[in-house]
Order: sequence, then structure tokens, then C-alpha cells
Amino acid sequence: MTTSSRSIQALDGARIDGGLYTDVTDFARHTHWLNGTVSVYTSYGIALFAVLLLAAWWRARRQGSAVMAAALAAPFAVVLAYAVNDGIKSLFQEPRPCRALPHEFLIEACPPADDYAFPSNHTTVVFAVAAALFLVNRRLGVVASLAAVLMAASRVYVGAHYPHDVAAGALVGTCVAFVAVLTARRFGAPAVERLRGGTLRSLLLAA
Repeated sequence: MTTSSRSIQALDGARIDGGLYTDVTDFARHTHWLNGTVSVYTSYGIALFAVLLLAAWWRARRQGSAVMAAALAAPFAVVLAYAVNDGIKSLFQEPRPCRALPHEFLIEACPPADDYAFPSNHTTVVFAVAAALFLVNRRLGVVASLAAVLMAASRVYVGAHYPHDVAAGALVGTCVAFVAVLTARRFGAPAVERLRGGTLRSLLLAA
């Protein structure tokens, strides 16, 4: 496939909600006091979600086998959501807004041309974590959901994505993780029950 044909088929994100994207980046331009905090969160906030996954596993040690099966499946569901999202990116090949709208205010450096925008990987991952945690521990799911919304907003604020990129990422992450973890919770309990009676008992069951 030639470069010209790819450009014809690529999703034109600026036409979808470029105006809203500009409104957000203009807001970022006039809130310099917030730029540093959002930049740190959008770059390193993913670590918070890893901590929440660990907390879910720790709490699941005191729960039934179905809950532990869900906790163990959560990281794999996140990886699966990322893989699905990456396939969608390759299909639509939407250029980053920093290339379609090069004069807008950016906090995050413009990625390479082959690093596509739709859907947002960051948003997919964090919403996958949030969806998975709802099937393990509701309180952790609520915390993760609030943090995920902030992550999605930060991706637009720093200029990395259009609003529809993060909306699609949230949908992909939620749907893939929910189905994967719900399946694990429903059918993985017998396997966890067997493992709890073996050498992995201390990892899967609280004393």
C-alpha cells in the first residue's frame, strides 16, 4: 500500500472534534501552574494503577476463589485490551493532533509519525484496570475509575490526543477487560481452588 493511499484511508481526527481539542489545549496554555502536575501524572500515573492491581490481589487472598481468579486475570486482561487497541490503531492510522494541528499548544512532545492517535493506549490501559477491579473489589474499582478519568483528561490536556481518542480508548479498555475478567471469575475458580491447596497457597490465600 502506498503512502498516498494510506493518507486517504487514515482517520481525520481534526474534523471530528478538533475544535474541542483546541479548547482544551488553549485552557492548558493559560494554566501554566497546572502544566507540570498534569505532565507528571500523564507520564507516570500509570504506576498508580499497578499499585491498585497489587492491592486487589492482596485483598483477594481473603476472598473466595472466584474473586482471586478475577484478581489474577486482571493484568492479563489489561495486556489483552492493549493488544486489541493497538490493532485498532493500525487499522485507522489517525495522525496525532500535533501533526494535523501543528500550531496548537503542546506540553508533551509530538510522537513519531507512525505512532497513531486513535484510540489512546494510555486511556485503554487505565480503563481496563478500572473495569477489572470492579469485578474484584468495588472500592478499588471506584478509585481506579476516578484516576482513569483524570488520565484520559490529561491526555487531551497535554496535546497527545483528541477527545474522541480517549473516549474510544475508555470503551475498548472497559469492554475487553470486563469480558475477560468476568470469564475468568466465572470459570477460573476451580483452578484457583486447586492451587490454594498446593505450593502457591501463601500467595493465593491469607493465613
